[in-house]
Parts: sequence; C-alpha cells; structure tokens
Amino acid sequence: MAAVRLGKNHLRWCGDCNLPILESKRCPICDSETEEVILTPPADSRPAFEGDIERIRNALDRSYGEGSGKAVLPEGHIVILNKVPGLDRMDEVVCDGVVVATMRYDLGDGWKAILRMQGAMRLKGIIGKGYVVCDDGAVQYVQDSKNLMAPGVSSAHPDVKPWDEVVILTNDGTIVAAGSARMNGPDMVGGRGIAVKPRWYKPEELIERPQKHTWDYVVEVNRPVIDDRVNEAVGFIKNTIEKNKLPAVVSFSGGKDSQATLLLTLDAGLKLPVLFVDTGLEFDETVRFVHDTVKRHDLKLIEEKASADAFFGNLVYFGPPAKDYRWCCKTNKLGPTVNAITKNFPDGVLSFIGQRKYESEARKAKSRIWRNPWTPGQLGASPIQNWSAMHVWLYIFSKKEPYNVWYTRGLDRIGCFLCPASDLAEFEAMKNNERYTKWDEFLENYAKDKGLPAEWKEFGLWRWKNAPASMREEVERVTGKDVSDLTKRSAPEEGGPLRIKIQDGYSPCTIGYSVEAALSRPINLEKVKPFCRALGWIIEVDPDGEYVSADYTTIYRDGAIVSKSGAVADAKRRMNHAWQVIVRAEQCVGCGLCVARCRPGALYMKDGKVEIHEDECIFCRECFGPCPSADFTDNIKDDFDQ
Repeated sequence: MAAVRLGKNHLRWCGDCNLPILESKRCPICDSETEEVILTPPADSRPAFEGDIERIRNALDRSYGEGSGKAVLPEGHIVILNKVPGLDRMDEVVCDGVVVATMRYDLGDGWKAILRMQGAMRLKGIIGKGYVVCDDGAVQYVQDSKNLMAPGVSSAHPDVKPWDEVVILTNDGTIVAAGSARMNGPDMVGGRGIAVKPRWYKPEELIERPQKHTWDYVVEVNRPVIDDRVNEAVGFIKNTIEKNKLPAVVSFSGGKDSQATLLLTLDAGLKLPVLFVDTGLEFDETVRFVHDTVKRHDLKLIEEKASADAFFGNLVYFGPPAKDYRWCCKTNKLGPTVNAITKNFPDGVLSFIGQRKYESEARKAKSRIWRNPWTPGQLGASPIQNWSAMHVWLYIFSKKEPYNVWYTRGLDRIGCFLCPASDLAEFEAMKNNERYTKWDEFLENYAKDKGLPAEWKEFGLWRWKNAPASMREEVERVTGKDVSDLTKRSAPEEGGPLRIKIQDGYSPCTIGYSVEAALSRPINLEKVKPFCRALGWIIEVDPDGEYVSADYTTIYRDGAIVSKSGAVADAKRRMNHAWQVIVRAEQCVGCGLCVARCRPGALYMKDGKVEIHEDECIFCRECFGPCPSADFTDNIKDDFDQ
C-alpha cells in the first residue's frame, strides 16, 4: 500500500548515547550529531509498552526459537513502534536506533515477526528454528537480490513451511538474509525450484549499542523540545481564547491526544469544563478514566450520553456498521455532541480538540482553528495539530499522568470497541473484554440468521459493504473462496412492502456528510439497475451483482443505501431519488404518473407496470415526483427535500 506523508519525521537517534532524540540534530547529552531514524511514512511513531514488547518477543520465539525475542529486543533497551500501511495492522519495530523487524498481522494466522537484517544478525548463535542453510556458493546470488534456489540449500529446519518467515545463514552461522520460504524445509534439500524469496539481503555491519535507558530518562533528555512545544501550544490556547469571545471547553474522549490537550489547558493556568460524549460504545475503562481524570484535576464534567437504544435499537434496521456505511456516527456521536453544545452553550462554544495532522490526510488538510458546519455553534481549535504521537507521549510521561489502560493492551487508538475502522489485530486484543464478547456473539447470530458463512465474521468482512480489492485478494488467497461468496446472504429473502429507515448527518470519523438508509428487506438489484439510469450518467455495477452506484449514491442488494455529498440538500435529494428508483422497480402500482412526466419516452407501461428503455433516458429527472409507491412513513417524511 502507498505510503502517505503527513508531516516531518521528528524521530532521530544518538548512536553514542543510544537515545531517541526528537527534532534536534545534536544530542543534548554528548553533543554528538544525531541521525534520522528511517521510518515508513507517515512516521507517527510511539513508545512500545510492555505488552507490545512481550507480544513481539513471543512472536520471535515462536518463529526462531526460545531466546530469540530477547536477543532482538534486549532487556532495558528503548523500543519504538511505527504503524505503517498494511492490509490489516503492521508496525515497524525500532530498537537501538534501527528498524530490527516488522510486526504484521496476517488474516488467519495472527501476528507474524518479519526480521530486517539488523534483527536477523542479532540471532547469530541463538537461532534454533526458522532457518535455511545455504551453500557458500549461493551467497553472492542471494545478496544480488536473486532467489535462493533449492539446489543451493544444504539444510533447513524440518518445521519450515511455505510462506514462513525464515533466516538464511551459511554453514558457519553467518546471517546472509531474511525472507519468505516457498517450500517445506525437507523438500528444499535436493529439490528443485525456489526455496526462499529473500526480503532483506544487503550486507550490513551489525549495530551494537549496549546502553540501557528508561522512558523517564528519555523524557528528561528531550525536555527542551517538549518545553518548546508546550510553550507554543499554551500561547496558542491563550491567544485563541482572547480572540474569540466564547466560553471554552476541552473535548475529552479518553484518548492520548485529547488528554494531552486537556493537560495543556491546565499548563495555561485554566480550569476549563470537560466535555465528554459517552457514545454507549466506549470501553468501561475509558469511561472510568475520563471520570478519574476530571476528578483528579477538580474540573467540571459536562457529560452527554447517547440514548440507550441509539445503537442497538437501530441495529435491527441497519445491521452492523461498516467503514463505508457508518450510520452509527450519527446516532451515537454526532447527535449527542450537538445536543450537548445546544443545551450547554446556546450562544456558541470554543472547543479545544486533540486533532493532529499525522492522523489522516483529511486532518492534515484542516486548519488549526475551524468551524464544523455539522455542529452548529462549535468553534474547534487544536493546540497539538503539528505534534507527532511521540511528542504527545513524552509530554504525558513528563506530567507523570495515568493514561488509558487500553494503550498497554495493544491498541494505538481509543474509540468505540466495535468500530468497523478497527483492525482485526485490535479486535484480537479486545477478545477477552466482556463488551466485545457480546458484540462477537451478535455477529455470530447475525451471520446464522442471514445465512452467512463463518469466514464473514472470522475475517471481519462485516466491516465493509464493498470490501477493497486488496482485502478481497487476501481473503481469496487464505480461504480459496471469493469474497462475494462469503458476503452473499443465502437466507430466504422476505417479500412484502418496502419501508425505509434513515440516518443522516456529518460523520465525525470520516469528516464528511452522508445519508445512510436501510430498507426493510433485500431487493432485486437486477430489476432496480435499469432504472438507476435516471440517477445519472455514470453507473458502476458490481461484477458480482451486489451493488449499483450512480450520482454519488450506492444501492446494495441487501437493502442498504449510502448517499454522500458536500451539501446537505444534495445528499437528501439523492437519497430521495434512490428510494423512488427502487420502489418504481420493485412495487409499481401502475398509475403511470412517472411515464407521463417522461418527455423522452424512456419510461413506458407494460402489463400494468412501468418499464424503461435505458438508452433513451437522458437523466433529466423529471420523472421524480409524487409516486403512490413511495409511501414514506411519518418518521422519515421530513428527511427528504421533496
């Protein structure tokens, strides 16, 4: 996946002191020159917690034998993780100033340690499995980026299987390369074909830096940089309050970024009220952490809770939320946020928010102070817009503040426990949590009810209405099955009149406006598709027949509809038109009103039902209007611009 550059990489390293140094080209301790740690963008690195280190060591021990984990990550050495683009979750592992490995979460297999050369060389004399021994004559070919062929293998560990990560070494134990096996270990010896595809093979000198340090010491070394960042942010907070004559609050989610923002307002000498929106989908530990933090600093808490049935009451209509079907953002996040602001700050409010440009391209594009059109009366401001995650963590460490316990359990972001934007790796970290266990049970029952196979839940396919090509390819590689077969509902489809339920509004998670709708039953997409010509010229049809898209609106066979736009009226109009297209195709009553309005003559009546000549439709949209079939229920009638 393509790397995204969102800002400068601030992580540098002093090789003489074996210390991470932020920003400075000179070490504050020994004054020697520091070097940039080469990271994959966006280079938003963070400290590795004890749970992270234990997970990495365990993966290394499983792959390369007992003791491999501590050989690669020695006790007392600073370890840093850098999240990089991947199919699920992937982190570069930095120790002693170099990337020693990559941790990758694979579908069906879980966490896998992929060694870089510096990590592989640390296993010399220690590695007990996961190795392939090559002949001396094959070394130069491997180091010239050639595959290690079976005739060049003198021995291999018997447990090596295809696609295992392995280390290539010589008969005297010299580490030559690290890569991926392409056949079983025993088959390599005397066999033919590719034995190992090297991934890292360029000769390097082993970097040995024995100095041990604590994060407390790292904080003290980097204090001048932290203090500079804090002073600038404090000045920003005070100036923003002075220029905008509004009551001010801190928006606190329980995550590290909003925690840092809260602490900065305290450093500014302010005791601002804290606004916390309890979506009803938070971890219990997050809610407790918010309450404990507010109490510890003697601050006023403004807490707004989503209604008890905001999510689970709507789940029966909309089904599981998805990355491309985030109806829950409106019901559980946007709604309560707007209610809290309207109720407590009718004349407007200045909200200090922990937004950072390193989080996404959308956040990078936003200014440091902004007005959100979907939360009337709120002026947002981010003191940490230009901070990296490492700045945030060193600042929190410097304050000796407790932080959300879920960061120590493998999560690098805190939010709703069932968020479809989560990785499978994050769901694995949650698997023993009581709240997530209940969600997992819901997914299990939902799959059975809809006739969906076990892989639908196992591989998190519920997280998309239309899974991306990369995920489709990986699932097919692992299962041998096409994703369309794993997401097709084989349960009987009920007939009867169509009804529609709608959620619309700004999506805080994706920063955009959308309307999501759920029909009361699946639809016959083959019948609906021809009428979609009236929506617009550009029509995209899923090759597997699961959806059709036109005019920024997507209609799914299972009854879901998504309409997106930068303008509220446009999104609602498109949803209205999508609804009319569907009922026109599915339950025409034969009145002929739409036919009479169709000047080009594309619509016509046949056997008492409306039909369409697609090629004659000029999408003038004059056919849209009063239609007896489009009998909106009272609770949604006002949602459309009719």
